Amino acid sequence: MSDIEIPEPDRVEGAPHPRETRAVIGQDGAGQAFLEAFNGGRMHHGWLLTGPRGVGKATLAWALARFLLTQPSPDDAGGLFGDSPPAPTTLDTPADHPVARRIAALSDPGVFLLRRAWDEDKKRLKTVITVDEVRKLRSFFGLSAAGGGRRVVIVDSADEMNPNAANALLKMLEEPPEAATLVLISHQPARLLPTIRSRCRELRLSPLAPADMAAALEQAGQTVTGDPAALAELAGGSVGEAIRLLQLDGMVLYGDLVALFAGHPRLDRPRAIKLAETAAARGAEARFDLTLRLIEMLMARLARTGATGTPPPEAATGEAEMLLRLAPSPGAARGWAEAAQLLSARARQGRAVSLDPAALILDTVLRMDETAGRLAA
Repeated sequence: MSDIEIPEPDRVEGAPHPRETRAVIGQDGAGQAFLEAFNGGRMHHGWLLTGPRGVGKATLAWALARFLLTQPSPDDAGGLFGDSPPAPTTLDTPADHPVARRIAALSDPGVFLLRRAWDEDKKRLKTVITVDEVRKLRSFFGLSAAGGGRRVVIVDSADEMNPNAANALLKMLEEPPEAATLVLISHQPARLLPTIRSRCRELRLSPLAPADMAAALEQAGQTVTGDPAALAELAGGSVGEAIRLLQLDGMVLYGDLVALFAGHPRLDRPRAIKLAETAAARGAEARFDLTLRLIEMLMARLARTGATGTPPPEAATGEAEMLLRLAPSPGAARGWAEAAQLLSARARQGRAVSLDPAALILDTVLRMDETAGRLAA
């Protein structure tokens, strides 16, 4: 299998890779914090970028790599009279800069990307980052560094390291090579070793507001149809999730789920069967996964509505009325939270034993309808 055909585990299908994305949108606070540390001579050797999946962590990581490999140190003397270089005011690097072009092509010798590798025997991506991949850093750090001696390692994502890989990376964080910066991307930092977290400075990224989401989607070459605010709400402020929703007609699918339960207590069984069969069609694995995620999200939004007494911003027409009717009280909130936990576990178990996908989704929908009836009673 050629390198061109090998899928990239850190790329959202149908979107540019984060290293090819120029602007970091909606995360000015995190970028400014890094810039202030750089200009103030308080650079840490380890940076942990955290936040929900798809909000720009990897895009920021690549922007930091371009910045570090193109900027002189604030302590470097420059000019005829030994003046220090002016402090940079932005992380931006010109697109035509040689470093930017090399990084986009994954050919810059100053950057190492640590991610899940291709399993040549099984002809698929490995499920974790192994210690063998981390050990390759020894050779990387052993090479002569260009661009002022700086080297940057991007770990995407640190959550995917197995225990041996995590311990090997920890040793490098404890004794970092000179002029090395390690940038770790984590969607679930609580799952990392506490010692890894303690040796990094954290930059937390937030979900994107609707306007920033629209700008980020435009940058990714995506055309938004429908209500941009509803898309941002359903995607949880995640550009990556928004792209998946757009590619799989997720907004329409969620609207179908809302309409289905808006009819309670008269569940439209033919409509429920059609939804299950469509989501579980042959070759529609991604849509099947999305359907299960949207069902879980619907139950979470029901629990939230019952607990607060106020529905979240609508992600589909008629959703607010449906949420208030099916989750009118804190008691109903507890019921939906328990149902979400139980049905999610059943779905995982059903997938593990290869239960028929259509049957799994239909069973989940019917049990949700039973829950709605029980809570109403």
